[in-house]
Amino acid sequence: MKLILSFLVLMVLFSGNAKAQGNFVKRYFDTFIHDTADVAKPQFLAYPIIAYSPETNWEFGASGLYLFYAKQDTGNRLSEIVAQGFYTVENQYGGFLEHALYSDKNQWFFLGNLKYQSFPVSFYGTGIDSRLSDEQKVEAIQLVVKERVLKRASQNLYAGFELEFNRSVDVSFSGQTPVLHEDQLFGTAGSTNLGLGTGIILDTRHNVLNVRNGYFSEIAVLNFSKSLGSDFNFTYLVSDSRYFRTVRKNQIVALQLLGQFSWGSVPFNQLPQLGGPNLMRGYYQGRFRDNNYIVTQIEYRFLPLPLGFSRRIGAALFASTGTVFSAFADLEKKDFRGAIGAGLRFLLFPKKDVYVRADYALTREGGGFYLFIGEAF
Repeated sequence: MKLILSFLVLMVLFSGNAKAQGNFVKRYFDTFIHDTADVAKPQFLAYPIIAYSPETNWEFGASGLYLFYAKQDTGNRLSEIVAQGFYTVENQYGGFLEHALYSDKNQWFFLGNLKYQSFPVSFYGTGIDSRLSDEQKVEAIQLVVKERVLKRASQNLYAGFELEFNRSVDVSFSGQTPVLHEDQLFGTAGSTNLGLGTGIILDTRHNVLNVRNGYFSEIAVLNFSKSLGSDFNFTYLVSDSRYFRTVRKNQIVALQLLGQFSWGSVPFNQLPQLGGPNLMRGYYQGRFRDNNYIVTQIEYRFLPLPLGFSRRIGAALFASTGTVFSAFADLEKKDFRGAIGAGLRFLLFPKKDVYVRADYALTREGGGFYLFIGEAF
């Protein structure tokens, strides 16, 4: 579990003293505490982060969020760019840049992320029966680029090109290299892989950070081939469906069904995996991995809570279940794992309806705490 102390908390606690600071500080606080900015104008928030985990010791970083409407037209869908960088006292470092961008009239949709890190991760082997006692630390330097470039084909239907580049170097395991079904794992000495493919997205969301009504569905196929310069030949098929509905005033039900299926010589670090801040919260990211996974999540959101003294505090209850498997013949009901949790929300930008979430999830193996801007899905 990672403990995170965020400057966002301090901003809430000391917002009442903003007037005592300089004009710049006051204006900065007002943009998100009092949301004084015009709803159509772009908004930027930058804040430091301090974190601690057993893997990294103390971690220090900075994060930024940029929100805007194309041509400052609120009839367009809300675009967002999130960036974060970190450095630890163990000389580990990394950063990421994520974006969901809509052009004017929502004609183009760019969805992707870039991640670079020199960072140890825990590896427990493959399969749903992998044990915590099998944990190994894997050191590596990794660069990952994922990008979707999609053109609107009809009112809410997008289709286009998808790309994924994954490069891992200086890979080392803390113990003896594990095995997958009696065969050597692929990519244990590092690898470089480029995948190209196509995708179709059906999307009615107006605000990707907080959807109150709408749906999102994606089907994509990516092929990694030595003919493209990859070290291995393998293929992904991804199916991601989400549904959101306001069932009562300020109460939203959110559902997600996600599957990722792969075949070929998939490197161990690119195997479909469960866990992390957005998928099966409560499990370590990559706690379970194999050739395929299926997971479903449900979340009930109160945005905001009917507290009377504040309309900026919300909450959520959530649950998820999923499994990984090497082949469909191995898929069994008993292999599904579950997680439940709850969280608080703070309305950061009221005019754009964007919340900060603080979630705590429980599993049969323990729990995890997460602090992020925007909902998990």
